[in-house]
Amino acid sequence: MYRPFREWNNLMTLRKKERTYSRYCRDAAQLLGKLIQLARKERRFSESDLADRAGISRSTLQRIEKGDLTCEMGLVFEVATIVGIKLFEADSRFLTMQIERADDKIALLPKTIRKSDKNLDDDF
Repeated sequence: MYRPFREWNNLMTLRKKERTYSRYCRDAAQLLGKLIQLARKERRFSESDLADRAGISRSTLQRIEKGDLTCEMGLVFEVATIVGIKLFEADSRFLTMQIERADDKIALLPKTIRKSDKNLDDDF
């Protein structure tokens, strides 16, 4: 491998910033992880059993239960569903209806959002 490229690649890896999350977001992820862990234990699933059912590794399940925000959202939702946690406190028909409603509203909005160049004089 060409040496300057390797050094540049290493430099770019070091420059990557760690993503920061709001306190609310971190707390919500931690709460969901604890709810998943509680539901798993109430259903008497071992970590390995639940991980196998979800198609993930045991270490990924442990990260989910700790509220690790780098876990894929789809995996977290799937594990929550397997242990019986209701997301959005709704059944699937209600979720489908809400998705369609949101799609209808989005369709009414402009396709692109631009910053206004005008300085509005709203001083009455």
